[in-house]
Amino acid sequence: MSKPRSRLADYLVYIAIRLFVCVIQAMPFCSLPMLANGLAWLAYRVDRRHRLVAIDNLQHAFPTRFTLGQLDRLVRTTYRHFCGVILEIIHLPRRINPYNCASYAEIPSNRQLVDWLLSDRPLLMVTGHFGNWEMAGYFLGLLGFTAHAVARPLDNPFVDEYLRRFREKTGQKLLAKHGDFEKMQSILDSGGVLATLADQDAGQRGLFVDFFGRPASTHKAVALLALEHRVPLVVVGARKVGEPMRYQLVIEDFILPEEYENRSDAMIAVTQRFTTALERMVRKAPEQYFWLHRRWKHQPVGRRRKVA
Repeated sequence: MSKPRSRLADYLVYIAIRLFVCVIQAMPFCSLPMLANGLAWLAYRVDRRHRLVAIDNLQHAFPTRFTLGQLDRLVRTTYRHFCGVILEIIHLPRRINPYNCASYAEIPSNRQLVDWLLSDRPLLMVTGHFGNWEMAGYFLGLLGFTAHAVARPLDNPFVDEYLRRFREKTGQKLLAKHGDFEKMQSILDSGGVLATLADQDAGQRGLFVDFFGRPASTHKAVALLALEHRVPLVVVGARKVGEPMRYQLVIEDFILPEEYENRSDAMIAVTQRFTTALERMVRKAPEQYFWLHRRWKHQPVGRRRKVA
């Protein structure tokens, strides 16, 4: 039985975060890269547990590509990237608006994504902990597209509500990963857009598909929704390509559910395909993937040999 949370402690954490945000927003935007370097230097030295997780993940993902020294530098760069992402997210509301968003994001010339967004057919947008996934949803809202993002509510209710207001500022709506499944179905039935992170460990009951050469437990809901509601899947990412805060929207794959009709392995085939697309995206810029999380935490349980 988990220990009851302290509302006072949660509120103090919320106040600390609000103060941090105020300080960062008051700083000149040009000073953020230097601050990100300092925060990354500190996090790399203090956060030993996640640093070791990242090194282990990278050793398995790229067994021959990097030396130990190169792996260490890659982990440092990963810390630097995500410290920068946090600072950029804080500045998003004050820096970017519908009139200047093109200065911060390169949109692919391929109109297929726009055509899907403008059509009456529902759409599932799948991404991972790559680049700046918050910016992707933020830009969709600025461009006038309402997407419903699926996310797990934070344990701290004050911080959760604060981040919800930020995420929904441009029209994006949030749905709880657990508990809002019927709402997701309703949105798709009405031709809406759902966006979700699809590279989180799903525990022992998830679907195990190949990700960087290792079985990775993956949630079934994405493929289930796509197949049951005949929803196209688009695998996207927001990859950083320059300073200050310059990103490129990457479209890695379009998956049509009708391609998998009458296949007995349709669910695992669709899950493997979007996971493979995410892997291709990460391989092009590995320093922008969140290697610090335990993506391969659960592994398939081997069959026990029968005792004679």
